[in-house]
Amino acid sequence: MGKLAIETRGLKKSFGETHAVAGVDLAVSAGSVFGVLGPNGAGKTTTIRMLATLLQPDAGEAQVLGYDVVRDAQAVRSRVGLTGQYASVDEDLTGAENLLLLARLLGYSRHRGKERAADLLDAFGLAEAADRQVKKYSGGMRRRIDIAASLVVPPELIFLDEPTTGLDPRSRNQVWEIVRGMVAMGTTVLLTTQYLDEADQLADRIAVIDHGKVIAEGSSGELKASVGAGSLHVRLRAPEQRADAERVLAAALDEPVELSADPAALSARISDPERVARSLAELSRSGIDVTEFALGQPSLDEVFLTLTGHAAEKTPEEEAA
Repeated sequence: MGKLAIETRGLKKSFGETHAVAGVDLAVSAGSVFGVLGPNGAGKTTTIRMLATLLQPDAGEAQVLGYDVVRDAQAVRSRVGLTGQYASVDEDLTGAENLLLLARLLGYSRHRGKERAADLLDAFGLAEAADRQVKKYSGGMRRRIDIAASLVVPPELIFLDEPTTGLDPRSRNQVWEIVRGMVAMGTTVLLTTQYLDEADQLADRIAVIDHGKVIAEGSSGELKASVGAGSLHVRLRAPEQRADAERVLAAALDEPVELSADPAALSARISDPERVARSLAELSRSGIDVTEFALGQPSLDEVFLTLTGHAAEKTPEEEAA
C-alpha cells in the first residue's frame, strides 16, 4: 500500500446515546483520493472532525501524516486543510479579500499574499469575480472559493466533507477537476460523499460507512465485484411505460429493479443469467419497446443497496427530476 497518510484503529465517538462513529478502521495511502461513502448520519463528518483534530475521539487511535491526532494535534493542524459542508469564508468580503486575509494570517507578506490570492483565483476560475462579495457568488463559485481558501498554504492532506452537496452538474464537474488537480500536485485527499457517482469518478479506494461502521472497503471495481452479480441496463422507447417495464422485469428476473435519473431507463442485478433473455422476451410480449439493453458490472448504487439494505442518497440531478 505504500506510505500511509491516515491510519485509524477502532475510532469511536458518541454524543449521548448516539454512537456517531462506532469503531472505524481506515488506511489511506499518501497521494491518493480516498472516498468515505455513506448516507446522511452515517458518521462521515464526525470521522473527519476527529481526524482534523476538531473533536477528540472517545476511543481508538488515529495518526494523520504520522502524527497522533490527540497528542500531536498542533502538528496535524499545521499540515492539513479542511473544507466543510458549509461556506467558511466571510461572505461580506470579496473573493480576493478573503484569500488575502487568510494569506496574511498564515504569514505571507502583503505583496506575496496578493500574488498568492491572484494565483488561486485564476486557478479556480474566479479571477473575474475577484472583486465581488462572496455572498453574491453562485453555489459552485462559493464551493470553489472555499476550497481555494484551504489551499492558501498547500497542505499535504486535505479533507473535503461533501464538497458538491447541492451543486448543479456543471459545478460538480468543476469541483471534480479541482480535486484531480490537487492530487496531481501530490496532495492526499480524503473525500466524504453521499453521491455514488462522485466516489466512482474520483476515489482510488472507497470505504462504505453505515451507522458509524465501515461495512466494506476497496476500489470501485473491487466493491462491484464483491456483489457477485452482473447487471442488466434497459432503455425504453416510451418513458411512460417505465412502471409497466419495472413490474415485468422484477417478476422475470426475481430481483429489485432500480430506476435511474433517465426517465426511460431501468437496471437490475442478474443472479441468473438465463433469465435475461426471458425478461427481454417478456417485455416484448407486454408491448414494451426496448431501444437499448446492456449487460455489465453492478453500479455502485447496486453495491450500496446490497451492502446496507437501503438505497443511497439521490444526486442533485435525480432530486430535481
